[in-house]
Amino acid sequence: MEEALFKHAAIAEVAVIGLPDEKWIEAITAVVVLKEGQEASEQELIHHTKSIVAPYKVPKRIVFTDALRKARQGKF
Repeated sequence: MEEALFKHAAIAEVAVIGLPDEKWIEAITAVVVLKEGQEASEQELIHHTKSIVAPYKVPKRIVFTDALRKARQGKF
């Protein structure tokens, strides 16, 4: 999933997590950091991933943030 989202020109960083959801029990959620000066909407990124991955892998939500927290090794 991360690789599919990284193919979008506006994405600098991404992490995919599962969040509780009433309908799906757990919903695939992408936490995204956009490149400086870039814009993208939740719907745009979901549509982008639909053209690359299987339908069950497409995130149900996109959450935008300014930075992703990393461990000392630089990993998410």
